[in-house]
Amino acid sequence: MDSTKGLFAVESISLIYNALTTIMILILFPRMDHPGTMLLERAGIVLLTFVLIYMYRKYPCRLTAFVRMAVQMAFLAYWYPDTFEFNRLFPNLDHFFASAEQFLFHCQPSVEFSEWLPSMWFSEPFNLGYFAYYPMIAIVTFYYFLFRFEWFEKISFVLVTSFFIYYLIYILIPVAGPQFYFPAIGMDNVVAQHFPAIGDYFNHNDILLPGPGFEHGFFFNLVEASQEVGERPTAAFPSSHVGISTIVMIMAWRVNRKLCACLAPFYVLLCCATVYIQAHYLIDVIAGWISSVIIYVLVTEMYKRWFASRVFRLVC
Repeated sequence: MDSTKGLFAVESISLIYNALTTIMILILFPRMDHPGTMLLERAGIVLLTFVLIYMYRKYPCRLTAFVRMAVQMAFLAYWYPDTFEFNRLFPNLDHFFASAEQFLFHCQPSVEFSEWLPSMWFSEPFNLGYFAYYPMIAIVTFYYFLFRFEWFEKISFVLVTSFFIYYLIYILIPVAGPQFYFPAIGMDNVVAQHFPAIGDYFNHNDILLPGPGFEHGFFFNLVEASQEVGERPTAAFPSSHVGISTIVMIMAWRVNRKLCACLAPFYVLLCCATVYIQAHYLIDVIAGWISSVIIYVLVTEMYKRWFASRVFRLVC
């Protein structure tokens, strides 16, 4: 199949996700905050997708192919907070996860962890790891583009589809995480091991208080600034930071063991940081590890069945 014709795999799955969430907007229209704007934004994404397809057909080469797929990956920055517009309408489930955390570990690891290791020497490395999330994705993606271009469409599809699977879970399982839930119920309740249900509290409240750690640290402030811009009370279970970074590590391992080894320290710090900065319950991290393997196998099989016959035939 000539790659200058039709949709790339990543565009196909993006349009499917766009269509699914559009249907959800139409169903929930009377209850949503700004459904008209959301529908227009989705139409704009579709329009830009086909503009880029037209550009690629006019100038078929690696660069325009990269732009088409990179733009779909960039749209993930839109699709992530978009999950909040849906799950805010449903009863919050943090009380269940905080109670399960207490039952399993006899404490709240997200609280204990930062209190055990409050100094700069722990806070800064963990925040560095958390901040390394998107650079890790970018490094592996660019490596495939530069050195394994024949696999570039596949890894783009696997990454974006994995994100979309997590986003659908977040829409259906509204969990905000300790950094939102604990301030909402008050630390007195947390200390007393009382985790009340708060219903649709986050439908009207999305204030994010500063996280724990060394507040004068460079990476602490980078993480805080990025969360102030893009974080919402959504996407806690399972941890996509852990899930996607695990998938990225699998991709790095398959193509270059030295690259994987270089990323490994950041990966370990990232997994620890998700609990340390109270973005996730420890349960979320464990579910992130388990789900990453399941999703990677599932999405890889999807690509093999639907798109494996595609071949790039570019004229540069």
